[in-house]
Amino acid sequence: MSLNGGISIIISSPSGAGKTTITKKILKKIKKSYLSISCTTRKPRIGEKHGLDYFFISKKKFQFFKKRNKFLEHAKVYDNFYGTLKSEVNKNLKNKKIILFDVDWQGSRSIKKKINKNCYSFYLLPPSTSVLKKRLIKRHKNDPKTAIKRFSSAKKDISHWNEYDFVFINDNLEKCLNLILKKIKALLVEKKETDILYKKIKKLNNFRK
Repeated sequence: MSLNGGISIIISSPSGAGKTTITKKILKKIKKSYLSISCTTRKPRIGEKHGLDYFFISKKKFQFFKKRNKFLEHAKVYDNFYGTLKSEVNKNLKNKKIILFDVDWQGSRSIKKKINKNCYSFYLLPPSTSVLKKRLIKRHKNDPKTAIKRFSSAKKDISHWNEYDFVFINDNLEKCLNLILKKIKALLVEKKETDILYKKIKKLNNFRK
């Protein structure tokens, strides 16, 4: 699978390092960008909406989609399942310049294998493990066991940072966002220049015939 006229950007991070916040801000800053909405079997968090943040579905329905090969990628994260529907990606390929994927390292690995052109992966690191731990404790202040479990999983997640094309340290949200936006714009310019070059080469080859 390849993107027609655009690029795909994968945003990953350990839990609590800011990938969802960064992704939402990118959507506001860059026109004609689209968030690939994932299916998940977990319950909605406060403020999350079905069809906007995630497609919240049952485990039975998730397995139904999985058996029928409906997912571009899927993974089990903690005790819940997540997956990207092929239909959602294909529906938005023609009219969007950028498709954003908010996924973990497992999803990133699968997407990179299946979208073989103009696909770039970005990984966000926390400034330190102590900062990450504080964020997770604050997020799960009513459930310390979950916070500890998430922190343990986050450390394993970080070990996959070297599988990504670009790595950023999210020690300041706006600074990190600006660096990511700058890189995305550079990739778009590079793609545009490459497309122009290929068109010229194609014309030259046709002329020789």
